[in-house]
Amino acid sequence: MAEPSFRRSTVSTMVVMVCTFLSRLFGFVRIAVIGAIFGASGEADVLNAVFTIPNNLRKLMAEGALSSAFIPVLSKSIVQNPKQTRKIVQNILSFQGIVLIPVLILSTVFAYPIVKVLLDFPEVERIHLATKLFRWMIHYLLLVSISAVLMGVLNAHHRFLVPSITPILFSVFVISSVILFWKQLGIFSMVIGVLGGGIAQVLFQLPQFFAHGYTLKPDLHFDNPPFRQILKQWAPVVLTASIYTINEQIAIRFATALEDGSTSAMSNALVFWQLPFGIFSASVTTVLFPRMSRQAGSSDFPGVRRTVEYGFRYLIILLIPSALILSLLGKEVIAVAMQRRNFTSFHTLLTFKVLVGFNVGLLSVGAFNFFQRFFYSLDDYKTPLLTAFLVCGLDILLSLILKETALRVSGLAYANSIAFTIGLIIMYLQTDSKIGPLDLQGMLKTLGNVILACLPVSLFCILVKSFAGDLWKGGSSLKGLGFLLLTGLGAGGILLGMYKILGIDILNPRTEKTKTDP
Repeated sequence: MAEPSFRRSTVSTMVVMVCTFLSRLFGFVRIAVIGAIFGASGEADVLNAVFTIPNNLRKLMAEGALSSAFIPVLSKSIVQNPKQTRKIVQNILSFQGIVLIPVLILSTVFAYPIVKVLLDFPEVERIHLATKLFRWMIHYLLLVSISAVLMGVLNAHHRFLVPSITPILFSVFVISSVILFWKQLGIFSMVIGVLGGGIAQVLFQLPQFFAHGYTLKPDLHFDNPPFRQILKQWAPVVLTASIYTINEQIAIRFATALEDGSTSAMSNALVFWQLPFGIFSASVTTVLFPRMSRQAGSSDFPGVRRTVEYGFRYLIILLIPSALILSLLGKEVIAVAMQRRNFTSFHTLLTFKVLVGFNVGLLSVGAFNFFQRFFYSLDDYKTPLLTAFLVCGLDILLSLILKETALRVSGLAYANSIAFTIGLIIMYLQTDSKIGPLDLQGMLKTLGNVILACLPVSLFCILVKSFAGDLWKGGSSLKGLGFLLLTGLGAGGILLGMYKILGIDILNPRTEKTKTDP
């Protein structure tokens, strides 16, 4: 299989970005519907906290750990031995069933003690409600894990459109179920949407999955060498992902012990934060991870280095202005999306404070995840594991300190950003030692130009907001939406104009081309 050019990789990245943008828009509608109907405290706190559990666990069996170990092997197998890839996928799906089905049964039986350990709601009623929700929602883990394997297979074959659309289906099902059934089922209407959305994600990808010659037929013959290699790689990746999962769950536990509404503020802030993260960071990593794996598999280390430099520059160009604009217009964005009925201006302000804390580390988290995939493409799982211990230890330590300050729940977000920034520095230095020095001078030039381009964008947003005043306090309205769209378009236009003046090519974010470039 010929390696796609950087231009084609950029096109694929743009396709994923557009689909992810639509997915995030539906995600906003989803949280707006939930916020309007259930508010941002009380039952909504329970709902958000419970859904975080299977959502975090999917990182172990879905697109996180398993995919990180699975995609490099599958990408190399497609190039070297295409027939063998069918057996690898059958082994993976069978392995998931063997591991997950007993876990789901035990989670259903022992739901109460599990919830009691993971969540720290002071009211007994909330713990009992969380237990009932958990017994149903935990089964989403199996569905999203199967979906992630299908997604990994299609991505390895350079098929990105269908996998990128599947998250939209999830939001559509959740929105529809809450609107249609909340009067009869209350907060349990969310269960129908979550499980129905999980099933839809699997079914939507199956036609293209079958078209590439794959099957869902179980294969329990695990003596397949590539599958054994995946398991060997999966163990340290699971351990790494487990550290982050435990760390995130600890943050949720910290939030549940703070003021009412803190848990929802964290969950809602992450939804807005994940808009640029998912559109830009996850899209770049999704497209370039299989590329790096194939280059490493053919010992093309100069090619790997160029891909790493390309990806890091792309993240700088996209994520720094995203974090800035989202922080400057954060209150307006949250108010337009959510502030209605039971979601008040108090909840908007609380969510905004947490969002700013996460925005500080947007580039750090995005680039950290990208470099983590780089190490996985080289079959180096030790470096990400040791770095994970350090990052999560720092995060927990800083969280314990900052949550007791005036920052309260937003302190948890700042702690996360600081820890990942330190982790990124370590990852960058380790990358230099693996494949030789990266073009630090070129990347610092890109960083400087991006910061310079952001100055007039900041000035524009500040001036426009000074004329509008506290428009956000009025909540969701057509006037607020119009203001937000015009301001966002103006800021985006100024940014692109500055990029043009400064010579930043957003379609090909490299400062040099070589004869060996594909």
